[in-house]
Amino acid sequence: MSLMTDLLSGVFENRYRPWSKAEADTRSIEDMADALVNNVGEGSGIALATQILDRFETSDDEAKLNFFSHLCHNMDIEAKSVQATLTAYSRNANAKNYQDFQNAIDPDRQKLIRRLNQVPGATQKLVFMRAELIRLKGRSGELDPLDLDFQHLLGSWFNRGFLVMRPITWESPAHILEKIIAYEAVHAIDSWDALRSRLQPEDRRCFAFFHLSMPDEPLIFVEVALTDAIPSSIDSVLTDERNQIEPNAAKTAVFYSISNCQKGLARISFGNFLIKQVARDLALELPNLSTFITLSPIPRLVEWFSNEKIEIENATDQTMSELAAHYLINAKHADGKPFDPVARFHLGNGAEIHAVHVNADLSAKGRKQSNGVMVNYRYVLDAVAENHERYAHENFVKADDALHKLSARVKRQ
Repeated sequence: MSLMTDLLSGVFENRYRPWSKAEADTRSIEDMADALVNNVGEGSGIALATQILDRFETSDDEAKLNFFSHLCHNMDIEAKSVQATLTAYSRNANAKNYQDFQNAIDPDRQKLIRRLNQVPGATQKLVFMRAELIRLKGRSGELDPLDLDFQHLLGSWFNRGFLVMRPITWESPAHILEKIIAYEAVHAIDSWDALRSRLQPEDRRCFAFFHLSMPDEPLIFVEVALTDAIPSSIDSVLTDERNQIEPNAAKTAVFYSISNCQKGLARISFGNFLIKQVARDLALELPNLSTFITLSPIPRLVEWFSNEKIEIENATDQTMSELAAHYLINAKHADGKPFDPVARFHLGNGAEIHAVHVNADLSAKGRKQSNGVMVNYRYVLDAVAENHERYAHENFVKADDALHKLSARVKRQ
Protein backbone atom coordinates (compact mmCIF):
# COMPACT_ATOMS: atom_id res chain seq x y z
CA MET A 1 0.00 0.00 0.00
CA SER A 2 2.75 2.48 0.94
CA LEU A 3 4.78 1.72 -2.20
CA MET A 4 1.73 2.23 -4.40
CA THR A 5 0.88 5.43 -2.56
CA ASP A 6 4.41 6.77 -3.13
CA LEU A 7 4.31 5.91 -6.82
CA LEU A 8 0.90 7.49 -7.28
CA SER A 9 1.92 10.57 -5.33
CA GLY A 10 4.56 11.15 -8.00
CA VAL A 11 1.92 10.84 -10.68
CA PHE A 12 -0.40 13.18 -8.81
CA GLU A 13 2.27 15.83 -8.38
CA ASN A 14 2.73 15.99 -12.18
CA ARG A 15 -0.87 15.63 -13.21
CA TYR A 16 -1.50 19.10 -14.63
CA ARG A 17 0.51 20.87 -17.29
CA PRO A 18 -0.76 24.28 -18.31
CA TRP A 19 -1.44 24.70 -22.00
CA SER A 20 -0.38 27.88 -23.69
CA LYS A 21 -3.18 30.39 -24.00
CA ALA A 22 -4.47 30.84 -27.54
CA GLU A 23 -6.13 33.94 -28.86
CA ALA A 24 -9.80 33.94 -27.82
CA ASP A 25 -12.03 32.27 -30.40
CA THR A 26 -15.02 34.41 -31.30
CA ARG A 27 -17.05 31.60 -32.87
CA SER A 28 -20.03 30.06 -31.09
CA ILE A 29 -19.29 27.07 -28.91
CA GLU A 30 -21.26 24.92 -31.38
CA ASP A 31 -19.07 26.05 -34.30
CA MET A 32 -15.96 25.44 -32.20
CA ALA A 33 -17.19 21.91 -31.44
CA ASP A 34 -17.77 21.22 -35.14
CA ALA A 35 -14.27 22.47 -35.90
CA LEU A 36 -12.72 20.27 -33.21
CA VAL A 37 -14.39 17.12 -34.56
CA ASN A 38 -12.85 17.82 -37.97
CA ASN A 39 -9.50 19.03 -36.60
CA VAL A 40 -6.44 16.87 -37.29
CA GLY A 41 -3.69 18.97 -35.74
CA GLU A 42 -2.80 17.98 -32.15
CA GLY A 43 -1.58 21.38 -30.98
CA SER A 44 -4.37 23.44 -32.48
CA GLY A 45 -6.88 20.77 -31.41
CA ILE A 46 -5.85 20.94 -27.77
CA ALA A 47 -5.96 24.74 -27.82
CA LEU A 48 -9.46 24.63 -29.33
CA ALA A 49 -10.61 21.97 -26.85
CA THR A 50 -9.35 24.09 -23.97
CA GLN A 51 -11.42 27.06 -25.13
CA ILE A 52 -14.54 24.90 -25.54
CA LEU A 53 -14.21 23.58 -21.98
CA ASP A 54 -13.59 27.06 -20.61
CA ARG A 55 -16.50 28.52 -22.57
CA PHE A 56 -18.87 25.81 -21.34
CA GLU A 57 -17.99 26.42 -17.69
CA THR A 58 -18.90 30.09 -17.95
CA SER A 59 -22.07 29.59 -20.04
CA ASP A 60 -25.55 30.09 -18.62
CA ASP A 61 -28.13 27.30 -18.57
CA GLU A 62 -29.72 28.28 -21.88
CA ALA A 63 -26.37 28.24 -23.66
CA LYS A 64 -25.49 24.88 -22.12
CA LEU A 65 -28.79 23.38 -23.26
CA ASN A 66 -28.24 24.73 -26.77
CA PHE A 67 -24.78 23.14 -26.78
CA PHE A 68 -26.15 19.80 -25.59
CA SER A 69 -28.93 19.93 -28.18
CA HIS A 70 -26.38 20.59 -30.92
CA LEU A 71 -24.33 17.58 -29.86
CA CYS A 72 -27.37 15.36 -29.65
CA HIS A 73 -29.06 16.30 -32.92
CA ASN A 74 -26.25 17.48 -35.21
CA MET A 75 -23.55 15.00 -34.17
CA ASP A 76 -25.67 11.86 -34.24
CA ILE A 77 -25.01 8.66 -36.19
CA GLU A 78 -26.29 8.43 -39.76
CA ALA A 79 -28.73 5.52 -39.82
CA LYS A 80 -28.35 4.91 -43.56
CA SER A 81 -24.59 4.64 -43.23
CA VAL A 82 -24.95 2.22 -40.31
CA GLN A 83 -27.35 0.04 -42.29
CA ALA A 84 -25.18 0.07 -45.41
CA THR A 85 -21.96 -0.81 -43.59
CA LEU A 86 -23.68 -3.52 -41.55
CA THR A 87 -25.07 -5.05 -44.75
CA ALA A 88 -21.61 -4.96 -46.34
CA TYR A 89 -20.05 -6.63 -43.29
CA SER A 90 -22.76 -9.31 -43.13
CA ARG A 91 -21.95 -10.17 -46.77
CA ASN A 92 -18.19 -10.07 -46.35
CA ALA A 93 -16.83 -10.05 -42.79
CA ASN A 94 -13.42 -8.62 -43.61
CA ALA A 95 -11.43 -6.06 -41.63
CA LYS A 96 -12.25 -3.12 -43.92
CA ASN A 97 -16.01 -3.68 -43.74
CA TYR A 98 -15.79 -4.09 -39.98
CA GLN A 99 -13.82 -0.85 -39.67
CA ASP A 100 -16.38 0.95 -41.85
CA PHE A 101 -19.17 -0.30 -39.59
CA GLN A 102 -17.29 0.80 -36.45
CA ASN A 103 -16.81 4.27 -37.92
CA ALA A 104 -20.50 4.49 -38.82
CA ILE A 105 -21.74 3.68 -35.33
CA ASP A 106 -19.28 6.08 -33.66
CA PRO A 107 -21.19 9.40 -33.46
CA ASP A 108 -19.31 12.65 -33.85
CA ARG A 109 -20.31 13.65 -30.31
CA GLN A 110 -18.27 10.75 -28.93
CA LYS A 111 -15.33 11.85 -31.05
CA LEU A 112 -15.79 15.36 -29.67
CA ILE A 113 -15.80 14.19 -26.05
CA ARG A 114 -12.68 12.09 -26.62
CA ARG A 115 -10.89 15.03 -28.21
CA LEU A 116 -11.92 17.31 -25.37
CA ASN A 117 -10.38 14.80 -22.99
CA GLN A 118 -6.94 15.31 -24.55
CA VAL A 119 -6.61 18.55 -22.57
CA PRO A 120 -4.71 18.10 -19.27
CA GLY A 121 -7.27 18.12 -16.46
CA ALA A 122 -10.18 17.70 -18.90
CA THR A 123 -11.57 14.50 -17.38
CA GLN A 124 -12.79 16.35 -14.30
CA LYS A 125 -14.30 19.07 -16.51
CA LEU A 126 -16.15 16.42 -18.54
CA VAL A 127 -17.51 14.87 -15.34
CA PHE A 128 -18.82 18.34 -14.47
CA MET A 129 -20.26 18.67 -17.99
CA ARG A 130 -22.20 15.44 -17.56
CA ALA A 131 -23.44 16.59 -14.15
CA GLU A 132 -24.81 19.68 -15.86
CA LEU A 133 -26.40 17.51 -18.55
CA ILE A 134 -28.16 15.44 -15.89
CA ARG A 135 -29.32 18.58 -14.12
CA LEU A 136 -30.65 20.28 -17.23
CA LYS A 137 -31.96 17.55 -19.49
CA GLY A 138 -35.27 17.05 -17.70
CA ARG A 139 -37.58 14.14 -18.32
CA SER A 140 -38.35 14.53 -22.02
CA GLY A 141 -35.68 12.03 -23.08
CA GLU A 142 -34.56 14.32 -25.91
CA LEU A 143 -30.96 14.42 -24.68
CA ASP A 144 -30.79 10.83 -23.41
CA PRO A 145 -28.67 9.60 -26.37
CA LEU A 146 -26.01 12.15 -25.44
CA ASP A 147 -26.16 11.01 -21.83
CA LEU A 148 -25.67 7.40 -22.95
CA ASP A 149 -22.56 8.46 -24.87
CA PHE A 150 -21.20 10.15 -21.75
CA GLN A 151 -21.95 7.02 -19.71
CA HIS A 152 -20.19 4.83 -22.28
CA LEU A 153 -17.03 6.91 -22.34
CA LEU A 154 -16.86 7.72 -18.62
CA GLY A 155 -17.58 4.08 -17.79
CA SER A 156 -14.52 3.13 -19.82
CA TRP A 157 -12.29 5.86 -18.40
CA PHE A 158 -13.36 5.11 -14.82
CA ASN A 159 -13.15 1.32 -14.93
CA ARG A 160 -11.59 -0.48 -11.98
CA GLY A 161 -8.14 -0.56 -13.53
CA PHE A 162 -7.84 3.22 -13.29
CA LEU A 163 -9.09 3.55 -9.73
CA VAL A 164 -6.88 3.79 -6.66
CA MET A 165 -8.14 2.97 -3.17
CA ARG A 166 -6.69 5.24 -0.51
CA PRO A 167 -7.35 5.30 3.24
CA ILE A 168 -8.80 8.55 4.58
CA THR A 169 -7.49 9.38 8.06
CA TRP A 170 -7.52 12.37 10.36
CA GLU A 171 -4.01 13.08 9.01
CA SER A 172 -5.22 13.27 5.39
CA PRO A 173 -4.90 16.68 3.66
CA ALA A 174 -7.45 19.23 4.81
CA HIS A 175 -8.86 19.75 1.33
CA ILE A 176 -9.68 16.02 1.13
CA LEU A 177 -11.27 16.04 4.59
CA GLU A 178 -13.40 19.04 3.62
CA LYS A 179 -14.74 17.04 0.69
CA ILE A 180 -15.56 14.05 2.90
CA ILE A 181 -17.71 16.39 5.00
CA ALA A 182 -19.33 17.91 1.91
CA TYR A 183 -19.98 14.63 0.09
CA GLU A 184 -21.28 12.55 3.02
CA ALA A 185 -24.72 11.54 1.76
CA VAL A 186 -26.03 9.08 4.36
CA HIS A 187 -25.31 10.45 7.84
CA ALA A 188 -24.42 14.14 7.71
CA ILE A 189 -21.17 15.33 9.27
CA ASP A 190 -21.96 18.70 10.84
CA SER A 191 -18.56 19.70 12.26
CA TRP A 192 -14.85 18.96 12.25
CA ASP A 193 -15.24 17.33 15.65
CA ALA A 194 -17.85 14.97 14.17
CA LEU A 195 -15.46 14.12 11.35
CA ARG A 196 -12.65 13.51 13.85
CA SER A 197 -14.85 11.03 15.72
CA ARG A 198 -15.31 9.04 12.51
CA LEU A 199 -11.67 9.03 11.44
CA GLN A 200 -9.34 9.31 14.42
CA PRO A 201 -10.32 6.40 16.73
CA GLU A 202 -8.51 3.12 16.11
CA ASP A 203 -11.80 1.29 15.69
CA ARG A 204 -12.89 3.52 12.80
CA ARG A 205 -11.75 3.40 9.17
CA CYS A 206 -12.56 5.21 5.94
CA PHE A 207 -11.53 4.33 2.40
CA ALA A 208 -12.08 6.11 -0.91
CA PHE A 209 -11.57 5.49 -4.58
CA PHE A 210 -9.68 8.13 -6.56
CA HIS A 211 -8.99 8.38 -10.28
CA LEU A 212 -5.51 9.17 -11.56
CA SER A 213 -6.80 12.21 -13.43
CA MET A 214 -8.76 13.52 -10.40
CA PRO A 215 -6.45 12.82 -7.45
CA ASP A 216 -7.95 15.56 -5.25
CA GLU A 217 -11.54 14.42 -5.80
CA PRO A 218 -12.84 11.30 -4.03
CA LEU A 219 -15.21 9.38 -6.29
CA ILE A 220 -16.83 7.28 -3.59
CA PHE A 221 -15.97 6.53 0.03
CA VAL A 222 -17.06 4.07 2.66
CA GLU A 223 -16.95 4.52 6.43
CA VAL A 224 -16.29 1.45 8.57
CA ALA A 225 -16.79 0.74 12.27
CA LEU A 226 -14.88 -2.12 13.89
CA THR A 227 -17.10 -3.66 16.56
CA ASP A 228 -17.53 -6.79 18.65
CA ALA A 229 -21.13 -7.35 17.52
CA ILE A 230 -23.62 -6.49 14.78
CA PRO A 231 -25.13 -3.07 15.56
CA SER A 232 -28.88 -2.51 15.59
CA SER A 233 -28.92 1.32 15.49
CA ILE A 234 -26.86 4.04 13.89
CA ASP A 235 -26.65 5.91 17.19
CA SER A 236 -24.73 3.02 18.74
CA VAL A 237 -22.19 3.35 15.92
CA LEU A 238 -21.81 7.13 15.87
CA THR A 239 -22.03 7.99 19.57
CA ASP A 240 -18.87 9.28 21.24
CA GLU A 241 -19.93 7.49 24.43
CA ARG A 242 -19.40 4.00 23.02
CA ASN A 243 -16.72 1.72 24.41
CA GLN A 244 -13.88 1.81 21.91
CA ILE A 245 -12.17 -1.49 21.19
CA GLU A 246 -8.76 -2.48 19.93
CA PRO A 247 -8.87 -3.30 16.20
CA ASN A 248 -7.37 -6.74 16.78
CA ALA A 249 -10.23 -7.53 19.17
CA ALA A 250 -12.93 -6.63 16.65
CA LYS A 251 -15.07 -9.43 15.25
CA THR A 252 -17.27 -7.34 12.96
CA ALA A 253 -16.60 -4.74 10.28
CA VAL A 254 -19.65 -2.52 9.82
CA PHE A 255 -20.01 -0.54 6.59
CA TYR A 256 -22.32 2.13 7.92
CA SER A 257 -22.08 4.78 5.21
CA ILE A 258 -21.17 4.76 1.54
CA SER A 259 -21.34 7.99 -0.44
CA ASN A 260 -21.00 8.68 -4.15
CA CYS A 261 -19.27 12.00 -4.60
CA GLN A 262 -19.51 12.95 -8.27
CA LYS A 263 -22.94 13.68 -9.76
CA GLY A 264 -21.42 13.44 -13.21
CA LEU A 265 -20.59 9.77 -12.58
CA ALA A 266 -24.17 8.76 -11.76
CA ARG A 267 -25.00 5.20 -12.93
CA ILE A 268 -21.32 4.43 -13.37
CA SER A 269 -20.83 1.85 -10.65
CA PHE A 270 -17.67 1.25 -8.72
CA GLY A 271 -19.07 1.06 -5.18
CA ASN A 272 -19.28 -2.72 -5.48
CA PHE A 273 -15.53 -2.92 -6.05
CA LEU A 274 -14.83 -0.63 -3.09
CA ILE A 275 -16.80 -2.56 -0.48
CA LYS A 276 -15.44 -5.94 -1.54
CA GLN A 277 -11.87 -4.71 -1.71
CA VAL A 278 -12.13 -3.08 1.73
CA ALA A 279 -13.62 -6.27 3.17
CA ARG A 280 -10.82 -8.43 1.76
CA ASP A 281 -8.09 -6.00 2.84
CA LEU A 282 -9.49 -5.80 6.38
CA ALA A 283 -9.76 -9.60 6.54
CA LEU A 284 -6.04 -9.81 5.77
CA GLU A 285 -5.11 -7.06 8.22
CA LEU A 286 -7.35 -8.24 11.09
CA PRO A 287 -7.70 -12.04 11.08
CA ASN A 288 -10.20 -11.99 13.96
CA LEU A 289 -12.83 -10.32 11.78
CA SER A 290 -15.49 -12.88 10.94
CA THR A 291 -18.47 -10.73 9.96
CA PHE A 292 -18.67 -8.06 7.26
CA ILE A 293 -21.97 -6.28 7.36
CA THR A 294 -23.68 -2.99 6.61
CA LEU A 295 -26.05 -0.88 8.64
CA SER A 296 -28.03 0.62 5.80
CA PRO A 297 -30.94 3.00 5.31
CA ILE A 298 -34.13 1.91 3.54
CA PRO A 299 -34.69 5.13 1.62
CA ARG A 300 -37.94 4.28 -0.17
CA LEU A 301 -39.77 2.32 2.50
CA VAL A 302 -42.24 5.05 3.50
CA GLU A 303 -42.77 5.89 -0.17
CA TRP A 304 -43.71 2.26 -0.82
CA PHE A 305 -46.10 2.23 2.14
CA SER A 306 -47.79 5.28 0.66
CA ASN A 307 -47.99 3.72 -2.81
CA GLU A 308 -49.50 0.53 -1.38
CA LYS A 309 -51.90 2.45 0.89
CA ILE A 310 -50.39 0.83 3.98
CA GLU A 311 -51.12 2.73 7.17
CA ILE A 312 -48.17 2.79 9.58
CA GLU A 313 -48.99 5.64 11.94
CA ASN A 314 -49.91 3.33 14.84
CA ALA A 315 -47.91 0.28 13.73
CA THR A 316 -46.17 -1.72 16.46
CA ASP A 317 -42.47 -2.52 16.29
CA GLN A 318 -43.32 -6.11 15.36
CA THR A 319 -45.55 -4.97 12.52
CA MET A 320 -42.87 -2.58 11.25
CA SER A 321 -40.34 -5.44 11.26
CA GLU A 322 -42.71 -7.64 9.28
CA LEU A 323 -43.55 -4.92 6.76
CA ALA A 324 -39.91 -3.98 6.27
CA ALA A 325 -38.92 -7.61 5.70
CA HIS A 326 -41.78 -8.05 3.24
CA TYR A 327 -40.76 -4.87 1.39
CA LEU A 328 -37.09 -5.84 1.08
CA ILE A 329 -37.82 -9.35 -0.15
CA ASN A 330 -40.90 -8.82 -2.31
CA ALA A 331 -41.29 -5.19 -3.44
CA LYS A 332 -40.07 -5.19 -7.04
CA HIS A 333 -39.94 -3.05 -10.14
CA ALA A 334 -41.41 -4.31 -13.39
CA ASP A 335 -37.97 -5.64 -14.33
CA GLY A 336 -37.97 -7.92 -11.29
CA LYS A 337 -35.30 -5.95 -9.42
CA PRO A 338 -35.96 -4.71 -5.87
CA PHE A 339 -37.85 -1.44 -5.49
CA ASP A 340 -35.31 -0.19 -2.97
CA PRO A 341 -32.13 1.30 -4.52
CA VAL A 342 -29.87 0.36 -1.61
CA ALA A 343 -31.16 -3.22 -1.78
CA ARG A 344 -30.39 -3.31 -5.51
CA PHE A 345 -26.88 -2.08 -4.83
CA HIS A 346 -25.93 -4.54 -2.09
CA LEU A 347 -27.75 -7.56 -3.50
CA GLY A 348 -26.12 -6.85 -6.84
CA ASN A 349 -22.76 -6.91 -5.06
CA GLY A 350 -23.47 -10.40 -3.73
CA ALA A 351 -24.59 -9.49 -0.21
CA GLU A 352 -27.58 -11.05 1.55
CA ILE A 353 -30.23 -9.42 3.72
CA HIS A 354 -29.44 -10.31 7.31
CA ALA A 355 -31.82 -8.44 9.67
CA VAL A 356 -34.08 -5.41 10.02
CA HIS A 357 -34.07 -3.08 13.02
CA VAL A 358 -36.87 -0.75 14.05
CA ASN A 359 -36.07 2.56 15.79
CA ALA A 360 -32.57 2.29 14.34
CA ASP A 361 -32.39 5.77 12.81
CA LEU A 362 -34.45 8.33 14.72
CA SER A 363 -33.07 11.33 12.86
CA ALA A 364 -35.51 13.47 10.89
CA LYS A 365 -34.20 11.95 7.67
CA GLY A 366 -34.45 8.40 9.02
CA ARG A 367 -38.03 8.88 10.17
CA LYS A 368 -39.07 10.48 6.88
CA GLN A 369 -37.66 7.83 4.56
CA SER A 370 -38.10 4.61 6.55
CA ASN A 371 -39.98 5.40 9.77
CA GLY A 372 -36.68 4.77 11.56
CA VAL A 373 -36.10 1.24 10.21
CA MET A 374 -32.64 0.13 9.06
CA VAL A 375 -31.28 -3.10 7.61
CA ASN A 376 -28.10 -5.17 7.73
CA TYR A 377 -26.74 -6.55 4.46
CA ARG A 378 -24.15 -9.23 5.12
CA TYR A 379 -21.14 -9.94 2.92
CA VAL A 380 -20.14 -13.57 3.31
CA LEU A 381 -16.91 -13.43 1.33
CA ASP A 382 -17.01 -17.04 0.16
CA ALA A 383 -20.61 -16.66 -1.05
CA VAL A 384 -20.43 -13.21 -2.67
CA ALA A 385 -19.72 -14.49 -6.18
CA GLU A 386 -22.53 -17.07 -6.13
CA ASN A 387 -25.03 -14.60 -4.66
CA HIS A 388 -24.12 -12.05 -7.31
CA GLU A 389 -24.62 -14.55 -10.13
CA ARG A 390 -28.02 -15.67 -8.85
CA TYR A 391 -29.16 -12.09 -8.44
CA ALA A 392 -27.88 -11.08 -11.88
CA HIS A 393 -29.48 -14.00 -13.72
CA GLU A 394 -32.54 -14.81 -11.59
CA ASN A 395 -33.21 -11.61 -9.59
CA PHE A 396 -32.81 -13.89 -6.58
CA VAL A 397 -32.97 -12.09 -3.22
CA LYS A 398 -30.84 -13.92 -0.66
CA ALA A 399 -32.23 -13.28 2.82
CA ASP A 400 -31.93 -14.80 6.27
CA ASP A 401 -34.58 -17.37 7.21
CA ALA A 402 -35.81 -15.14 10.03
CA LEU A 403 -36.62 -12.41 7.52
CA HIS A 404 -38.56 -14.82 5.34
CA LYS A 405 -40.61 -15.78 8.38
CA LEU A 406 -41.32 -12.13 9.17
CA SER A 407 -42.31 -11.47 5.57
CA ALA A 408 -44.61 -14.53 5.45
CA ARG A 409 -46.66 -13.13 8.32
CA VAL A 410 -47.57 -10.12 6.18
CA LYS A 411 -48.79 -12.36 3.38
CA ARG A 412 -51.16 -14.22 5.69
CA GLN A 413 -52.79 -11.01 6.97
